[in-house]
Amino acid sequence: MRLFFLALLLLTGIRGASQELYVYTEPASNMAAKTIGFRLTNNFMRTAGTQQYKYVAAPEIMLGLSKSFMLHAETFLSNRNDGFKVDGGSLYLKYRFFSRDEVHSHFRMAAYMRGSYNNTHIHQPAIDMQGMNSGVETGIIATKLQNKVAISAGLSHLYALDNSKGNKFYYGEDNRHAIAYTLSAGRLMLPGEYTSYNQTNVNLMTELLGQTNIASGRTFVDIAPSVQFIIHSRMRVDLGYRFGLIRKLQRTSEDGALVRMEYNIFNAF
Repeated sequence: MRLFFLALLLLTGIRGASQELYVYTEPASNMAAKTIGFRLTNNFMRTAGTQQYKYVAAPEIMLGLSKSFMLHAETFLSNRNDGFKVDGGSLYLKYRFFSRDEVHSHFRMAAYMRGSYNNTHIHQPAIDMQGMNSGVETGIIATKLQNKVAISAGLSHLYALDNSKGNKFYYGEDNRHAIAYTLSAGRLMLPGEYTSYNQTNVNLMTELLGQTNIASGRTFVDIAPSVQFIIHSRMRVDLGYRFGLIRKLQRTSEDGALVRMEYNIFNAF
C-alpha cells in the first residue's frame, strides 16, 4: 500500500506543475545571490517501538554568496538526553557547477559538502549529520525543471567521526562509511495562473530518502510526503511527515513530523 501511495504521488507530481523547492532535500539550484535567509526547522521524531516523540529544533542562517555558491550554518537542539540543550551544529556549502537553461526548462547540477559537530551519545549505526553524528558528507545533486515540473536526485558519501565529550562511534571502524541517496518530485497546486509575486503558492511533493552502510550492506529507505506554502515570494512554511519503507539499518527514530518556517531578505548585501 505504501509503495502504491508513493507511485501515485510521483506520477501526479510529474503530470502537474512544480516548483524547484523541496522540504527534506536541497535542489541543485541555489538561493538568489546576495540573499540572507532565516529558517527554523522543528522535527517531532517518534522513538522506534514506542509512541513517544522527541523534539529536535534546528535554527539556520542561509547565505546566497553568488549565483554559484550558497552557505548554510545550522544549530541542533533537542530533548533527546537530559533536558533541552544544544547538541551541535553544521556548515553546508553548495556549488552549482553546471546549468543549461532553455525556455520553460533547465537542468542543473551541484556539488556540496557538509561538516557536522555533535556532542551527544551515539545510539544508532545509521549516520545522521543533522543532529546525531559528527562527520563529513560530500555529495552531488541533479535537478531537472520542465514546464514547471521539477525532479531532483542526489547521491552522497557519509563519514562519521567520534562525537565530542568522549562519545565514541561504537559500531566499528568499517561502519563509519555510508552512501545516502534521494529522489524528489513535486507539484504546484496553486495558483493556477500567476498574476502577482504576492500570490501564495501551494506545493505538494514526495521525497524518497535512503542510506546504505557500506560495510554491513544494511539499508533504510523513507518516504516523506509534504505540503509547502510560499507567501509573498519570501516567506515559506513546510509541513511534512517522514516514515520508513525499508528498516534494515537501525535508527532510534524512524517516523516523525516536520514543521519549518523560513524568511528571506533579498539584496541584503
